[in-house]
Amino acid sequence: MKRVAIIYGGWSSEREISLISGAKMAEAAREIGYDVVEIDASRTLAQKLVEADPDIILNGLHGPWGEDGCVQGLFEVLDIPYSHSGVLASALAMDKIKSKLVFAEAGLDVAKDVAVTREQVATGHPLVPPYVVKPVNEGSSFGVLFVREGSNGPARDVLGPDWHYGDDLMAEEFIPGRELTVGVLGDRALAVTEITTLREFYDFNAKYTDGGSRHVIPADIPETIAEAAKTAALTAHQVLGCRGVTRSDFRYDPDKDRLVILETNTQPGMTPFSLVPEQANYCGMSYAALVEWMIEDASCRR
Repeated sequence: MKRVAIIYGGWSSEREISLISGAKMAEAAREIGYDVVEIDASRTLAQKLVEADPDIILNGLHGPWGEDGCVQGLFEVLDIPYSHSGVLASALAMDKIKSKLVFAEAGLDVAKDVAVTREQVATGHPLVPPYVVKPVNEGSSFGVLFVREGSNGPARDVLGPDWHYGDDLMAEEFIPGRELTVGVLGDRALAVTEITTLREFYDFNAKYTDGGSRHVIPADIPETIAEAAKTAALTAHQVLGCRGVTRSDFRYDPDKDRLVILETNTQPGMTPFSLVPEQANYCGMSYAALVEWMIEDASCRR
């Protein structure tokens, strides 16, 4: 019987989501028949892994340290096969500016952006509004700010005491239209989901609050756009060097017939509200089967 260490929690802004993802994956892995040990990641993670002596690591961490190449490097040093992407792909995907350079080089359409610091974005508009301000290395829409036309800018937010998302930011052209996302499993794109919300944009509360958003699968869009989105998601997965499961997010502007890739997530959520399990189920793969696939796909050094 394979011994699987499921790593979750950690200390990033996405800790609470990671705890939910990890607990649900652990439940599924036990039902399948794996010998499961659950580990809440801390600074003593290496010691905990040595003590657990797993055959495989199922990585359920989200956010900095857990999906940016850091913990992946630890897994490599310990020579334990692990799920999801490796060191370089994880680091590239987590950096929104660098990943967009890779996407553009591969011919994918990306939104205009500029790298800024907190102080720079607080003193003047780096782009003509409307635009979006994002931390370079965060997930789950933490720290994302929408700057409207006529706004004085996000100074109060980025310089306030509640800002915990670092000094390096990206100001990005706002793409009007519809929110689409595509999961990739190994070498195939799963489906296209449209995400709608009554909130101003698809932020953290819309993502993880019951009723905060609505997922339409398959998205009610032209077949040509759906195929383009799936092709673009698979291309993003490949050019970043990803493995396992990823999910790429897009904006589709029907007025300009423009499909723009925003980012690729190398550690998609596995909560009851998460998109990849929903897409896998749509394609005939149960949650437990998805977890088993990720475990069996685990490897090192690729």
